[in-house]
Amino acid sequence: MKKTPFLLAAAAILHAAPAARADAVTDWNTIAGDLVVQSKMGTPPAVRVMAIVQTAVHEAVAAAQLAQPDAPVAADAAVAAANRTTLVKLLPQQEAAITTAYRAALDKLADGPSRSAGIAAGEQAASRVLAWRADDGAGAPERYRPQATPGTYVPTAAVATPQWPQRKPWLLQDAAQFRPAPPPALGSAQWARDYNEVKALGAKASTQRTPEQTEVARFWEYSLPPIYYGVARSVALAPGRTVAQNARLFAATSQAMDDALIAVMDAKYHYGFWRPVTAIRNGDRDGNPATDVEHGWAPFIDNPGHPEYPSAHSILAGAVGELVKAEVGDGEMPELSSSSPSANGGTRRWKSPDAFVQEVADARVWEGIHFRTSTEVGAGMGRRIGALAATRVAQAPATAAVPQAPAPRMHDGR
Repeated sequence: MKKTPFLLAAAAILHAAPAARADAVTDWNTIAGDLVVQSKMGTPPAVRVMAIVQTAVHEAVAAAQLAQPDAPVAADAAVAAANRTTLVKLLPQQEAAITTAYRAALDKLADGPSRSAGIAAGEQAASRVLAWRADDGAGAPERYRPQATPGTYVPTAAVATPQWPQRKPWLLQDAAQFRPAPPPALGSAQWARDYNEVKALGAKASTQRTPEQTEVARFWEYSLPPIYYGVARSVALAPGRTVAQNARLFAATSQAMDDALIAVMDAKYHYGFWRPVTAIRNGDRDGNPATDVEHGWAPFIDNPGHPEYPSAHSILAGAVGELVKAEVGDGEMPELSSSSPSANGGTRRWKSPDAFVQEVADARVWEGIHFRTSTEVGAGMGRRIGALAATRVAQAPATAAVPQAPAPRMHDGR
């Protein structure tokens, strides 16, 4: 993986505290996200890791504040311990960096009963959440079968996470709870609208896509969790927020994002709809006189390894945007922002959650990998999931079996 400025900055955070410190929950969200990026895993598995981590943090903070209500040290220690225990289990190849971050966090906290109680609360919460999610189906055998006539060649690149629809959601009843209606009929005016928009604006060699549209498209080529957590951190960093509030915000965000990917992969593999590159190179075969074939058409960015409908980026943006709305409520909406490695670490800003969600939708069309309807449907699914997550955060059952050999404690930070 190319060492972008973003990744270099991500590595540096493991060795030095941010110049403007927020709270332990928000700081560790950044650290955990950077570690996931450095692990080079795909987006759905990375989102799952963050959901487990942030859920453990939420439960750890609640337990620490119950045991030590007047000791902020306990909550901070619980956050560090929950992150360390989950991350070492889920990202074992990053153990050295995790340990470095954990020691640095504990070194800032006064040693004593509060810190010890917090560490114990964090480890116990993490172990309980890990046990609860150990059999969530992420490791299920792949059952995907390409659609092909016997003897006919189809591209042989591996598809992404076809087992995701079989996973156990956090908040949804099942993966298909919000499964949408089918994509537009190929003979419809809506299909022709979608087809011709992406054909004109999403082509690698497009002369109609503006420089600003190209900049937005390049920004949202990135899909790993930190680009979405940046938006949530815009709220978490607002003045007056507590550790408990931010623990809940990140847990709700992470669970909504994970459920969103479970739901969108269910729909994608259910419908198996073609990407623009396939449709446009076969525009003379869809039965629609308003769609002209273009031989050699290619999208602005590389195609993801799964079916087109609905848009996964849009469902994630819809979920995060709806949660931000619910979190702020009638209060003043802070300026939302995030940064992207695919834009050389550049930052973009939005005045509202709706503007953020709309930009993500536009970007996927301008990138040449999604049709407009797919982004609209994806965002709508995401909003429903985000609204569900805003009402409750799933918690590990008290009966969850705790592993017998948890990571060794490091009460003294060594």
